Amino acid sequence: MNFKFLASTLALALSTPATADVLVDNVEGITIGADGEIQRFSALVIDDDGKVARTLTSKDKKPQTDYREDGGGAVMIPGLIDAHAHVMGIGIGALTLDLSDTNSLQEALEKIRLFAAENESRPWILGRGWNQEKWGLGRFPTAAELDSAVGDRPVYLQRVDGHAGWANSLAMQAAGITAETKSPAGGRVERMTGSQQPSGVFVDAAEELMTRAIPAPRPNERDLAFAEAQIVLHRFGITAVADMGTTIEDWQTYRRAGDKGALTLRIMSYAAGPEQMELIAGARPSPWLYDDKLRMNGIKIYLDGALGSRGAWLKQPYADDPGNTGLPLTGPAKLRNILVRAAQGNFQPAIHAIGTAANEDAVNAVAEIAESFPGDRRWRIEHAQIVDPVDLPKFGQNGIIASMQPVHQTSDRLMAEARLGSDRLGGAYAWNSILKLGGRLAFGSDAPVESPDPFAGLAAATTRMDADGKPFGGWRPEERVNREQALAGFTSEAAYAGFAEGRFGKLLPGERADFVLVDRDPLLASPDELRATKVLETWVGGRKVYDAD
Repeated sequence: MNFKFLASTLALALSTPATADVLVDNVEGITIGADGEIQRFSALVIDDDGKVARTLTSKDKKPQTDYREDGGGAVMIPGLIDAHAHVMGIGIGALTLDLSDTNSLQEALEKIRLFAAENESRPWILGRGWNQEKWGLGRFPTAAELDSAVGDRPVYLQRVDGHAGWANSLAMQAAGITAETKSPAGGRVERMTGSQQPSGVFVDAAEELMTRAIPAPRPNERDLAFAEAQIVLHRFGITAVADMGTTIEDWQTYRRAGDKGALTLRIMSYAAGPEQMELIAGARPSPWLYDDKLRMNGIKIYLDGALGSRGAWLKQPYADDPGNTGLPLTGPAKLRNILVRAAQGNFQPAIHAIGTAANEDAVNAVAEIAESFPGDRRWRIEHAQIVDPVDLPKFGQNGIIASMQPVHQTSDRLMAEARLGSDRLGGAYAWNSILKLGGRLAFGSDAPVESPDPFAGLAAATTRMDADGKPFGGWRPEERVNREQALAGFTSEAAYAGFAEGRFGKLLPGERADFVLVDRDPLLASPDELRATKVLETWVGGRKVYDAD
């Protein structure tokens, strides 16, 4: 961790005035107005509560304020909101082994070997980011291959999507895994060909067989990881996050930061299951804490796994694995019971659904429950990656928010084609169709599964092309959204999806003064320019929390 950067960032945040009116002048301001239209301005006035007092155009007279910040002609946009991320995963990932940049098994093994040599005092080697599809391996890696890199300590590494883990022999021994270990419901222990011997990979619910043996991080380690997560997110211009799968340990970490005045990120929490939800919040969602920086909104519910590990629940078998339709993690009856339990307490459900069968069950369950619990519920489906076209209208019909991650489309395109075949992708990453059919979109990254960079997300959403410009013209380009819709997905719509509209998400009078200064206009930049956007400053509640200089 860069402790010098952390110390200077915190000092900067504390030194920026927030107890007197501030004028941020000489900017090219962009925000989304109350009517959803783009508004432009040249200066912003922040009141002594850290809220927007007013925006000014070049024709307006500049007021006398206690403090003036010269924006240097930079572009000002609302603070970016990641509508689906795993905050502690980002922080812990920054402090552990990251394999997301490896392009082959051998490259990964060498990186693991080097990391272990540089961290001899660590009793376990932990990390994430491997992707057998990216490696071109055509299969899962094995414990024996991991043993060749590290054989003196347990090693456990999560797949890039967080839905599978790779263990070496000592890790399996520590967890008591043998040939007699059975796959749990909603999970799969991968086996060696022709035997019952575990191969070293554990999919979805089977991961718990391994993770329960790993020593839990201590509170001080969690605090360091969270501090790192805030640094990473602010560096990308992110001022607020919907944290998916918050545990009581995560919540206590956020509360410790808030109590110490070190909470600079706004967190809309969705608990990791009904027990965690009630343990943290009790009978109702928590109030907004620390000047709108923390709230327990609702519950994260997993219906299925991911495409990469063939855990996404499909209506028909995988094209590249006949007979396998994925792993339903929550059955229909249990899903409806959880939804009722949440709705009775006014908690907001956020349902993880990737495959066609999972999305069908999710939208149908919402339709059934909504009849008994009318009103502004803002049901959320997270990912909504592969939806049967016949189910797409149900998003708009039932007021469902599709919380989607544009970079998943560019990362998973080839894999999705292999897993399903081109004739079953009519409702894949169907952003524009969902909007046209009356649904709402909130955009995020799923970090640390993907980079939290929102500008890569904006580029993907508007082009459906990856960083290399492939495929030319975009993959299923009819599902692109325009630039204004993409920006709203990462700002005002992401705030709405977390019941935070009116508090933050737009630079309008009365809302929190959360904004980012960048070096180019995201509504005018080319896709390549958009991906290269440099964040100059990030402000939360009228305080500067990141400065590129």
